[in-house]
Amino acid sequence: MKRWLGPLGVLIFVAAAAHVAALHLAPGVIIARALDMLAARGVALHRFTTPERVTPQTQSVVRSSPDLYYALCRYDLSNPGTQVSVRMGSWPDYQSLSFFDARTDNFATIRGSGRAVAVRLLPPGSAAEEGAIVSPTAKGVILIRRLAPDAERFAAATTAGKVDRCRLEWRDRIAAPAGAA
Repeated sequence: MKRWLGPLGVLIFVAAAAHVAALHLAPGVIIARALDMLAARGVALHRFTTPERVTPQTQSVVRSSPDLYYALCRYDLSNPGTQVSVRMGSWPDYQSLSFFDARTDNFATIRGSGRAVAVRLLPPGSAAEEGAIVSPTAKGVILIRRLAPDAERFAAATTAGKVDRCRLEWRDRIAAPAGAA
């Protein structure tokens, strides 16, 4: 019996290490694949992409709701001195602005029913600022959801979405006084 304790211990250690590695690496692999798929589907970098209405024929995301309008924006804050300026226009019903990092974590959500929301997304390691959210990773996805349970409300949400903005900006150009080069 004693001669099996060593191999059994090694087996348990290897299984635990593989489990921890999978838990640590899987989110990054999943979001990298998701970002590639979103790019292939035409979801723009630093711009909200207006979606099709979710139906059984168009549903490509598991558990997406046919009662919601979705708009997606991929972001990349890899270049030093950049930020993403985000604006979600007003909508009289439920709407939310959600931020997902490169590990698939939802690190911020803002509910904006009945009002417009504007926020700046700062790169990892930035100091916290009023009206800004610091992203834990350089890349990720921003998602707007609006309640639009029928075709008429979906069309209205699409019209409301025309004022949504997701734009890459250079922080030093924003902080410069008016008239400065």
